[in-house]
Amino acid sequence: MTNRQIFLNHIGQTSPDPLALEIVRAKDCNLYDLKGKTYIDLIGGISVCNIGHSNPKVIKAIQQQADNFMHVMVNGELILSPQTAYARALVENLPPSLNSVFFTTSGTEATEGAMKLAKRFTGRTHIAAFKNSYHGSTQGSLSILGDEYWRNAFRPLLPAIVHLEYNHFDCLELITEETACVIAETIQAEAGVIVPEKEWMQALRKKCTDTGTLLVLDEIQCGFGRNGTLWAFEQFDIVPDVLLLGKALGGGMPLGAFIADKKIMDCLTNNPVLGHINTFGGHPVCCAAGLAAFEVLKENKLAEKVLEKEKLFLSNLTNISGIKKIRSRGLMIALQFGSFEQNKKVIDGLLEEGVFTDWFLFAPECLRIVPPLIITEDEIRTSSEAIKKVVPYLK
Repeated sequence: MTNRQIFLNHIGQTSPDPLALEIVRAKDCNLYDLKGKTYIDLIGGISVCNIGHSNPKVIKAIQQQADNFMHVMVNGELILSPQTAYARALVENLPPSLNSVFFTTSGTEATEGAMKLAKRFTGRTHIAAFKNSYHGSTQGSLSILGDEYWRNAFRPLLPAIVHLEYNHFDCLELITEETACVIAETIQAEAGVIVPEKEWMQALRKKCTDTGTLLVLDEIQCGFGRNGTLWAFEQFDIVPDVLLLGKALGGGMPLGAFIADKKIMDCLTNNPVLGHINTFGGHPVCCAAGLAAFEVLKENKLAEKVLEKEKLFLSNLTNISGIKKIRSRGLMIALQFGSFEQNKKVIDGLLEEGVFTDWFLFAPECLRIVPPLIITEDEIRTSSEAIKKVVPYLK
């Protein structure tokens, strides 16, 4: 059998009509398929590859750590230098209250850990989340995911979950002294790049403080410079009680984390002991890769260049007939079309033109542009010209 046949027959499928591109190599902002065709990558592994593909510093860090040791045990009983080095680098670039890092294998596991942490620390059971929010696909994360279409087939899910309207002031009254935590994406990604008002985010922070509720901000997609600052919450002049990270955290390797003040995090150490554990969270090779990627991000000041690249995209994509609306914050951009069917035609047409992109989970009519932050001006212009070429054929 060919690889395509093996893929279709023996790999668990997530959709009835996968793209089934056979990618054999990736470098910087480009993907290369089996036939030698090059694609400009406007997905970046869904905000994973912020510093691009196959960065030599990351590859070297992976090789060196693999030479030293790979898996030993990561439940917190052993001192592993890749974990301690990365944790120190993260907390040195976060507000003082975010000083304790719990590494996981993925973003959804970080969400699960934060939900348990909030219940354990507050002694409360109610959790508030937001409509059109995405925090992962495991059952706890799915319980707070903000769309009934995706939840319904897997009920019963966790009880005592309320879904609020994002960026609406009235809904904040539903946060009470019974609420363990409020979990929100700092900028909603899968909803098609929804940026809240600064005043609303500050009101949300105040309401959580007033009710003793932990504010958990999910920056699994929008962290690590994606929106023009290292952390998106900096743009709203607030600090969460718990920060969720994933995707770009591992520099292309699987890694997640939830970060809080040590006085909060320490409640997972007793009653019961080992209150939250996992087998591979904070894997030494993943932490080494993530730290190397984080250093590349900072040394090259990639976050500082994001807004200029956003402007270049917008200047090239504005006033294209067929695009109903453009929403953006940094290099997280949504192009809205009239329907999913129209968007799918554009996605398929762009593949023919050598541009790789997709759609948003809760906004299927919107085309996703979340490229590596290293995307060049030439690549922005080339991909924009491809969009201009494909969109007129919608009619």
